Amino acid sequence: MAKEEPITVEAIVTESLPNARFRAKLESGHVILAHVSGKMRMHYIRILPGDKITIEMSPYDLTKGRIVYRGDRKRKDR
Repeated sequence: MAKEEPITVEAIVTESLPNARFRAKLESGHVILAHVSGKMRMHYIRILPGDKITIEMSPYDLTKGRIVYRGDRKRKDR
């Protein structure tokens, strides 16, 4: 059986949870649970609420994902 390609989407972190997990809101409005990828954990890349992130999701479970990139922080003063 062939492995399906992951779905890549943009989101904004809304809440930080224990064990390097985060609740993120997609651009479509859906809220999913995401965890930090191993390479980001190795390089100590910090993720805070308000950060714009890129998530890879399995086509089989669209409620969970893996954070693969952290973009700019969404600032309130701008």
